[in-house]
Amino acid sequence: MDLGIKGRLALVTGSTQGIGRAIASTFVAEGARVIVNGRDPERLSDTVAALGRHGEAHGVAADLATADGACKVLDAAAAIGAVDILVNNAGYFEVREFGDISDQDWLDMFELNVMSGVRLSRALLPGMLQRNWGRIVFIGSDQSAKPNRGMAHYAMSKAAQVSIARSLAELTKGTRVTVNSALVAPTWSEGVETFLAKIAPAAGKTVAEMRTAYFAEGPGTSSLLQRWATPEEIAAQIAFLCSERASAINGAAQRVDGGIIRSLF
Repeated sequence: MDLGIKGRLALVTGSTQGIGRAIASTFVAEGARVIVNGRDPERLSDTVAALGRHGEAHGVAADLATADGACKVLDAAAAIGAVDILVNNAGYFEVREFGDISDQDWLDMFELNVMSGVRLSRALLPGMLQRNWGRIVFIGSDQSAKPNRGMAHYAMSKAAQVSIARSLAELTKGTRVTVNSALVAPTWSEGVETFLAKIAPAAGKTVAEMRTAYFAEGPGTSSLLQRWATPEEIAAQIAFLCSERASAINGAAQRVDGGIIRSLF
């Protein structure tokens, strides 16, 4: 299927590894021009080089947890062209009991996971509306609808993304611009593997055992997939949401959650 995004300029935040990089790679494969972003200049350079072997790729190193970082990304994007597609993927997670989450922890989570998307969307949505075409997707989580007890601040940020996406979609009525969010499944990535490697010794398990236990006895017991999703599986859905073929999907919170959320709506 031709997704109809050849030549479109896509900005994918947090895209030097994991889901973000898989999304950027999928866009390049579809003929889109891509701007990737990350904080590590070396990793960013490697990503741009890898994607550049298959299409047009640009990179901008910036910390999107700050307003200055957002401005740096926006300035770099403006020098390349008008952004048609924005995927707000930058973010992080951590496991911490509610009583141990400090005020600063809450603020840090909000700044990157929520405000990065707010700042970029606020800057780029007007141009999309003026040109009468655009796609914005916020990468949420199963925890947007199913918060885990040990990740309250993360779940809060992911629920906020869904609400913001719907609010922005209301501004697109009668246009060819869409704004959606995606509630993604627990996904195996470098970040998840690193996290499990840190906590596995205390649990008396190997990373492989922790990887399986998540679904056998942990928060993933309700998953119908009963395994970690791959970044490529998530990227396929995001690419579709950003395509010409998804023109009738707007204001939606699309589930790519492997059936982990046990509700009809």
